[in-house]
Amino acid sequence: MKKLAALTLSLFLTTGTAFADSPKDTPKEAAAQPAKSPEPAKAAVKTNAQIAKELEELRQALQTQQEQLQLLKDALAKRDREVEEARKAAADANARAVEASAKAAEAASGASEAKTSEASLNSSVNDLKASNDAIKTTIAKHEEEAKKSSEHGPMTIRYKGVNITPGGFVAAETVNRQRAESADINTPFTGIPYGANATGKLSEMNLTGRQSRLSLMVDGKVADTKLTGYYELDWLGTGVTSNNRQSNSYVLRQRQIWGRAEFASGWSFSAGQMWSLATENRKGIRNLQEWIPLTIDPQYQVGFNWQRAYGARLAKNFGDKFALAISAEGPQATVGGRGFSTYTSATGAVSQNSFVFAPGAGGGLLNFSDTTGYPLNKTPDFIFKAALDPGWGHYELYGLVSTFQNRVYPCAVVSIAAATASKLTNAAITDANGNVYSGSYNANVFASGSSPLPNANCTNTTPSAASASNDSRSGGGAGASLDVPIFAKKLDVGAKVFYGDGTGRFGSAQLADATIRPNGTLALLRGGQWLGRLEWHVTPKFDLYAYVGGEYAARAAYASYMSVAGTSSTTPVTLTLTTPSGTGPTPPNTLLFPETQTSWKVVTNGIGGYGSPFANNSGCSSESAPGGTGAPSGGGTCAGDIRYISEGTLGFWHRFYQGEKGRVQWGIQYSYFYKTGWSGSGGGLPSGTSISPHAVDNMVWTSFRYYLP
Repeated sequence: MKKLAALTLSLFLTTGTAFADSPKDTPKEAAAQPAKSPEPAKAAVKTNAQIAKELEELRQALQTQQEQLQLLKDALAKRDREVEEARKAAADANARAVEASAKAAEAASGASEAKTSEASLNSSVNDLKASNDAIKTTIAKHEEEAKKSSEHGPMTIRYKGVNITPGGFVAAETVNRQRAESADINTPFTGIPYGANATGKLSEMNLTGRQSRLSLMVDGKVADTKLTGYYELDWLGTGVTSNNRQSNSYVLRQRQIWGRAEFASGWSFSAGQMWSLATENRKGIRNLQEWIPLTIDPQYQVGFNWQRAYGARLAKNFGDKFALAISAEGPQATVGGRGFSTYTSATGAVSQNSFVFAPGAGGGLLNFSDTTGYPLNKTPDFIFKAALDPGWGHYELYGLVSTFQNRVYPCAVVSIAAATASKLTNAAITDANGNVYSGSYNANVFASGSSPLPNANCTNTTPSAASASNDSRSGGGAGASLDVPIFAKKLDVGAKVFYGDGTGRFGSAQLADATIRPNGTLALLRGGQWLGRLEWHVTPKFDLYAYVGGEYAARAAYASYMSVAGTSSTTPVTLTLTTPSGTGPTPPNTLLFPETQTSWKVVTNGIGGYGSPFANNSGCSSESAPGGTGAPSGGGTCAGDIRYISEGTLGFWHRFYQGEKGRVQWGIQYSYFYKTGWSGSGGGLPSGTSISPHAVDNMVWTSFRYYLP
């Protein structure tokens, strides 16, 4: 603005000088007219001083104009420089504009791609935002666990790429029984005493820590396969020298020891001693997911279907909604009943027409002091299971196939032919002086009853293994279970049933699998188990449970058993002397000679099997005197085999501490038992009278436990 003002002022001054001699008020027309002849001018007289003054003023005016012209030149030169600089800047700006235009075109071409990916980016951002809280929670949890690990040590030990997790608990427990069974914390349910049993007249209290348990789990991954090993033990075992006296010297017991491989495809394989596949699972089909009653009693609950034995299991998981499995498991047949065909010699030697068990061989690491013995198994048990987890509840169907075998001896029990005829028997005696006299006498063999041999192929009159053969029977059963949560998962309701032939050993009460027919072959018992349950999770620290269950074994009675028993007696007989030996006085012609005679009793229509209606139950309520300080009486004759046994249980667990240092809990369990036997009318009972023995017992357990963290 200042430069423009200076330029304008210079131009104005220059113009003013050029027109200084023309009066401003002279009309243009007059100025344009031709000049007139000058009139004589008046004489004007100017002094030198005036002239000099005017010249000075003109000089100063010219000088001023020159200075202004110089300033204008300088301004124009500066302007030219600025214009040049502006031109160069415009050229540079134009170049940059071209470049920017090219980039803008490139950016415009990528705009559509940016818009296309914008939706995907927004979706990813939303997903990240949605999972942000979970990530923060996980990070906080890991940080907290890391902090705890650094302060208190880890719950899982990391060693050479595998995780080692210890577990278990220490228990201090008691059991009180209304009727004594001479048992520790676990209850042999079939041993609940009938009224005639002497131990049932006394109560029983035992204090124990033997249910304390230790476990160790080791797991790791090889590629996408997870490998797991598990070992669990307690002290509920006995050795030959175990007792409950000063040292309470009970031994360790193997509960579980197995290995498992789980593949990414959903297949898994497990092998070792484990819970049977017949045992219900909480979810899917997987080791350590078994549903086990909350009872303090380690024999659990009547009606609970289980075993812990060797097993090899193959399972397939279909998306955690459905699972299938098959297992081969170690069998252990049990035999019950009575009245089997038997031969008893005059000297007391006994033989029967079959055997199922063999005593354990100490060198073979089996228990040689177990009088029951071990069955000689033919095949493993095969179990199939399907499990469904639709989102509400857990449901199972399963089936069992078992094989039983024994050795049959048709000629091991024989009848002795009745005889009354005399026969000549040679004999010899020695007198006081050493003289030996020989002679003969008539000896009579007396028999009561008579019968042909039990097998037409047997010609022997003493037990023989002739015509022995193996006998094999197939059994099995099917079961179903369900478990559903209600009331916001506060209450778990469950039920289970199992029914079949030769399946008694899978129930907690351990009723028999089979009995023996008169000919020595096996007869499988039909039976079943059932269990209903309620588990109420009142608070996170308090659980209340109630169970009721029962187990049943059907009759398998027969009435053609054979028994042969000989009774010896010594009777004096007359010996006629014939030839004295040696020197000495002449003996009398006759002497009395003691002769042992055997009377035989043969029965061919004996009753027996399992649950015979002719069983002798006459002594079920008759107590007998003890055989000694360590031999209480088992009561009078009570041959009624168990028909049904049931148990009702109510209990609770209270966890009053559960934290980083483990868990401390206590609980009480109460159970009511009822046992009934098959009715029998034998033993001289009045005609039409039949007795069904029954027993009742009440038991209370307490437990205080500390669980490892």
